[in-house]
Amino acid sequence: MRHLITGVAGFVGSQLADALLAGGDAVAGVDDFYLGRPAHLASARRNPRFAFLEADVSDVRAAADAFRALSRGGPPDVVWHLAANSDIAAGAADPSIDFRRTLQTTFATIEAAKAIGARAIAFASTSAVYGETDRLLAEDVGPLLPISNYGAAKLASEALLSAAAESALDRVWIFRFPNVVGPHATHGALFDFASRLARRPPSLRVLGDGRQTKPYLHVGELIEAMLFIVKNARARRNLFNIGPEGPGTPVSFVAETMIARMAPGTPIAYAGGDRGWVGDVPRFAYSTERLAALGWRPRLSSDDAVRRAAGELALEAVS
Repeated sequence: MRHLITGVAGFVGSQLADALLAGGDAVAGVDDFYLGRPAHLASARRNPRFAFLEADVSDVRAAADAFRALSRGGPPDVVWHLAANSDIAAGAADPSIDFRRTLQTTFATIEAAKAIGARAIAFASTSAVYGETDRLLAEDVGPLLPISNYGAAKLASEALLSAAAESALDRVWIFRFPNVVGPHATHGALFDFASRLARRPPSLRVLGDGRQTKPYLHVGELIEAMLFIVKNARARRNLFNIGPEGPGTPVSFVAETMIARMAPGTPIAYAGGDRGWVGDVPRFAYSTERLAALGWRPRLSSDDAVRRAAGELALEAVS
């Protein structure tokens, strides 16, 4: 199969590319290195079945030109749209970031896919589309009222893709991610804690009161689930939560686990309050019953994913 990945140098995109190449497929990728890193593509670039172009896919013309250049052998079987802003706090400070880097990239990706005759798009969405609610977050929960620009731009992107599935696309897959952790991270609590602890601070500052509780999924299992969904979910529109089973993990556990790995004995200085930033959903519970019914379940609990990722990020932070 042939694949095209936007945001290919990012946290998830780079590891998705490696997984697809390991499976024998051909992969083309585009990234502007806003969050992605050239080093993340080191393995893929050694593979003759990988092609890369640096471009900003928030612009329709640039996206279409990049897609054409990367698809001279024919349109990809799947366009994986992962290019987006993933920093919720940055989007709260400057709403134009989410508008340009999430919503505009989605619109441009759809138009570019149409230009090259690609008929299937897989999209990285988020639990943030649900907003703040005490209900179990299942795919049929509504109304959806996100409390961050990040979540709003992702929800609007879902709507654009749903509409495109009525006319220009044969199939759309929408994956709603929880907190994803693991190597090649460019953001998130574990990444931030590892970066700070590598500088040996007198204390580790943690936003909120430490009781914020969320589900964490290891990036390896996320990619496994996405590939499984694309292979087995064959409706025109396919919407799935992807996450661990069981309860989530409090931020206090995340901080303590990272400290134990990198700087035992470092005290924690909690900033206070029930959330970390404007737009932060302090706690939620995820339903993954739809994905389980399709036939895929994770092997790691939320706590296990944090423990595994802490070891990986500790090595990256000091290397």
